[in-house]
Amino acid sequence: MADELAALVRPWRLRAVRFDRRTRDAALLFREATVAWHLHPSRGSVRILRPAELDQADIAMPARVRSIEAASDERLLTFHLIRVRGRSRSVRFIVELLGNRWNALLVEQEHGRITHLLRPRTGPARLAVGILYAPPPAPAREGADGTLTEMRWREIQGTGPIEERARRLVRRVAYTSSLNAEALARASAGSRVEGYRLWSDAVTGRGLRPVLLHTPRGLQPYPFALPGTTWEPAESVLGAIAEVAAAGAVLLPPALTHRLDRAVTSARRRARALERELRSQEDPEALRTAGNLILARYARIPRGANEVTLEDFDGSPRRIPLDPARSPHENAERFYRRAARAARARQRLPGMLDGARATLASLERLRARAAEGSAGREEILSALPSEPAGRTTDGGGVPYRSFRSSGGLEIRVGRDARANDDLTFRHSAPNDVWLHARHTAGAHVILRWGRREPPPARDLREAAVLAALHSSARGSGRVPVDWTSRKYVRKPRGASRGTVIP
Repeated sequence: MADELAALVRPWRLRAVRFDRRTRDAALLFREATVAWHLHPSRGSVRILRPAELDQADIAMPARVRSIEAASDERLLTFHLIRVRGRSRSVRFIVELLGNRWNALLVEQEHGRITHLLRPRTGPARLAVGILYAPPPAPAREGADGTLTEMRWREIQGTGPIEERARRLVRRVAYTSSLNAEALARASAGSRVEGYRLWSDAVTGRGLRPVLLHTPRGLQPYPFALPGTTWEPAESVLGAIAEVAAAGAVLLPPALTHRLDRAVTSARRRARALERELRSQEDPEALRTAGNLILARYARIPRGANEVTLEDFDGSPRRIPLDPARSPHENAERFYRRAARAARARQRLPGMLDGARATLASLERLRARAAEGSAGREEILSALPSEPAGRTTDGGGVPYRSFRSSGGLEIRVGRDARANDDLTFRHSAPNDVWLHARHTAGAHVILRWGRREPPPARDLREAAVLAALHSSARGSGRVPVDWTSRKYVRKPRGASRGTVIP
C-alpha cells in the first residue's frame, strides 16, 4: 500500500490536512485529489477521491510528498512531507493502523513533537498535542528484514496440527497474522517449500498480485492469494480496498457534515414524535358521546364526584371520569373541548407526518450522496435548516474574528462587548483557553483547545499577542495577559456587556 500510494501522490501538491474526530476520518487534501482515511476500526479504509473544497478549519499544509514508508512488521505508514512555505520545512503525517487504536497525527520532523492529532490517547502509549511522538516498539519477531531461512522457518513451525503450527508462526515470524498463518502452515505441510516461498515473496514484494479474498467476515483486500482460500483478482491493493470501503463524507468540512447529521437526527425525531402524537389521540366521537351523556343524565350526577357510572344510549353502563371541582355542565363542556382538539389533531397530524417523513427521506438521500461525494456544499447548505442568529458555523454572522496559530489551532477574537459575551459563553467549549489583557478594556480571546492539559506554549503566546493587540494597552511596551480554561469564567448577575470574572 505504501508503494502504491507513493507512486500515485509523489507528483501531487498538498494543500491542507483535515481531521474529523467525530467520524474518525482524516484526509490529505491535494490539488489533484483527496487521500481519505477512514480510521474507525469497524470500517477502516483508504480511498482516492476527487479534490475537496478547503475549509477554514483545515490545517494549511502547502507541501510535497518526499516519500512514504511502512514500518517493518507493523501497520504504520509515514508520509514524509516537505513544506514549500514556513519555518518548519519537514513534517510527518503518520497513520497508525494498530489493533483497535487507529489514528492519524502530524509530527514535526525536527523535534518529533506532535502538532495535530485525530484522537488523543491515554495510558502507556499516550498521544497528545505538544508531546514527543514515540512510535510503537518494533515486534520481536524473526524475519522482519527478510533474512529468515527456510530451515529456520521449518524449525519454528515444528510438527503437530496445522492450528498449532499457525499459532507458532504468529508468535515468532514477522508478517504473519491470524489471516494468513493457517494458510501458510497448510501450504508448508503439503509442500515443504510452498509456504516459505509465499512468505518470502510477500516480505520482498516479488510477484505480488493483489486480490480480494473471500473470508467468513466478507471480502478482504490482500496483496496475494492464500492457498485454500477463494479469491478474485484486483487491479491494485488500493483498488481492492476501494471496492469494500465504507463511504464517508470527507470531501466536506466536518462542521457541515455534523450539521447535516444533526438535521437528519432532528427530522427523524420529529417524525417519530408526530407518529406518537397521532397514535395517542383520543376518539373525538367517544368524547362527544361522554359530554352528551353527562347532559342527558344531568340529574343523576352528584356534585363533587370523581367519576360516575351512567346508562349509555345503547343501554350499557358507562364509567365517566369527572373533575370534582366542576359542575356537570362544565364537565360536559370539557369533554366537548377535548373532542374538538382531538378532531383538529386527527385532521392536521397526518399531513404534518407525511411532510416530516418526506423531509427525513430527502435529508437521508442527501447525506448518502454527500458520503458518495456527489453532493456539494451549496446544495447541502440550501437544504439545511437555518442556524440561530449569531451561531452560524460556515462563515458569516459569527461574533468573532478567526485566526490560525502556527500550530494550526483556531484563535477567536471578540468583535465588541456584546460579541465578547457571545464568544465566551456560546462559541467556546469548557476546556478551551480564555484570554484577556489584564486590567484594561479589550477583546475576549478564545484559543480552541478542548483538552485539560495546557496548550503548546507557542500557540498560547500567539493568542496572548492577539489579546494584547485587541486591547486598550496595545501601545504599551509590555502587556500582561490573563488566561485560564473557559469553564472558570463566569458572568456576575446584572453585569454590563463584556464584563466577566475569571
